[in-house]
Amino acid sequence: MVNEPIQVLLIEDNPDDVRLAREALEDAKVRNQISVVQDGVEAMSFLRREGRYADAPHPDLILLDLNLPQKDGREALAEIEADENLRRIPVVILTSSQAEQDIVKAHDLHANAFISKPVDLEQFLLAVKSIPGFWLEIVNLPPEDNP
Repeated sequence: MVNEPIQVLLIEDNPDDVRLAREALEDAKVRNQISVVQDGVEAMSFLRREGRYADAPHPDLILLDLNLPQKDGREALAEIEADENLRRIPVVILTSSQAEQDIVKAHDLHANAFISKPVDLEQFLLAVKSIPGFWLEIVNLPPEDNP
């Protein structure tokens, strides 16, 4: 995977946050390819390669907002955890919520990390920029084909 770009799936419905996250990820020192979906229903179609996402890349990392239309991030996270083909993809919650129950629920559903979106622009960019390098270069993850 060293020569291949890292596939990042950003699940976010706020266009401003998508733009900022894209900028931060593109500025990171890790080669990455970013796909964006705007709600939990679309995310699950992407992850399961259904419909218009039949040729979607398998993400190496998921950045998931909790407050999404149609199917929220909590529901999507529960589906990801329940699916043996998806559960090993690292999921980082990237949300404006700082509610204790959201943090606990996300970890109960096996999110790998919970990051509250900083209000400060520079902190937000720094937080997002650090995610791919940490999760995909430092942390040892099981191979994708090992169920």
